[in-house]
Amino acid sequence: MTTEYKFNAWTGQDDNAINGNLQYKEITPKPWEEDDVDVKIIYSSICGSDVSGLSGHFGPVQPDRVAGHEIAGEVVRVGSQVKDLKVGDKVGIGAQCDACGECRWCGDHRENLCPKMTFTYGGHDYPRGKAKGTQTYGGFAKYWRGPAKFAVRVPDGLDLAEAAPLCCGGLTVYAPLARYGAGTKAKEVGVVGIGGLGHMAILIGTAMGANVTAISRGTAKEAQAKELGAKNYIATSNDLKKDFEKHARSLDLIICTINPSNLPVADYASLLSPDGTIVFVGVVPEPLAISSFQLIQGQIGVAGSLIGSPADLANLFELAAKKGVHPMIEKFNMDDINTAIQGARDGKPRYRYVLVNTDNGGKL
Repeated sequence: MTTEYKFNAWTGQDDNAINGNLQYKEITPKPWEEDDVDVKIIYSSICGSDVSGLSGHFGPVQPDRVAGHEIAGEVVRVGSQVKDLKVGDKVGIGAQCDACGECRWCGDHRENLCPKMTFTYGGHDYPRGKAKGTQTYGGFAKYWRGPAKFAVRVPDGLDLAEAAPLCCGGLTVYAPLARYGAGTKAKEVGVVGIGGLGHMAILIGTAMGANVTAISRGTAKEAQAKELGAKNYIATSNDLKKDFEKHARSLDLIICTINPSNLPVADYASLLSPDGTIVFVGVVPEPLAISSFQLIQGQIGVAGSLIGSPADLANLFELAAKKGVHPMIEKFNMDDINTAIQGARDGKPRYRYVLVNTDNGGKL
C-alpha cells in the first residue's frame, strides 16, 4: 500500500554526522504490519543518547542512521489489528519501538526488560515479522512507523512539545521514582545532577509528592533547582565526605543522572536512610566501589534502571497533564537540525532542544 506522504529524514552517514553533517533524504520505513501505526512527527527532542549515537560512541555510525527517540506527533495511519489508537490521536514514542511480545516481561507489561527489546533507532534487531533484521529509524524525520504498542497517547492538556522530552528523559527518571515509591514510601528524594534528566527528575519527583533535594557541584544551579521545585540543595566540592556529613541518612531514594568517568558511590550512599536505594540512570564507565559492610550496616541498596515501559509512559503523561509538569525546552526548526545537534554536542541545552516540523503543524 502506498501513502501520500514520504518518509524523509535527516540521516547520519558516518561518525562525522554529529559535526553538523546530517543529510536530508528519503528513507524506506520498516515493512508495514497490521499492528503498526504511521505517525506524522510534529516535535522531536534531542537526548544525550542521540549525541552519543551520532558520534560513534555506541559503535560506528552506519549509513542512513536516523536518530531521535523523544518523538511527539499525530497518528495518520492505523493497522487493522490496532485497537487503542485512531487517526488523529496525538502520541509519544520513546527509546523502544518493539519487543518479542511472548516473554514473561512482555506478559507483565514490562516490555523494556524484554531480552529482545528493540531500540527506536540504530538497531537491526526487530524480533518478529517482516521487519526482522531491518534498521530502525528514529524521530529526526517527517514520519515514523512502528508497532502501535510503543506509540502512547498524549492526553488532552499536555503540551505536545513538552511531551516529547518526557518520552525518554522524563520516562528514564519517572520509572525508578515510581518503582521505589517517590512521594509515598520514599518521602525524601535526592537528585544528583541538574541537566536534561536531572531537571525532569526534580519536576516529576515534586509532582509525585516527594520532598526533593538537588545535589550539584557548587551553588550555580541552586536558585534554578528551587524554582523547579527542589526543597533542599546540597552543593558538592572536592570533599564529598565533608559536604555530606550533616546530611547523613537524610534521603530515602537517590536518582543519579550524571555521567562522570568515575563516581565515589560510597560517599553518596552515606546520604541514604535505612532501606534507601541509590539508582543509576546515568552511565558511569568505571566500576562502582562500595563495601558490603556499608550496604549491610546501612541496610541500603545500589541499583540501575532502564528506561520504562509503555504503561509507565502512559502514567507519566497522565501525571504531567494533571500536575503541570513542564520540562525546560528550547525550540529549533527541524530544518536547523545541524545547528541544534552541534549545540547539543557542546552541552548548550538548558535543558532540552526540541526540533519542530513546522510543515507538520509544529509551533516554534
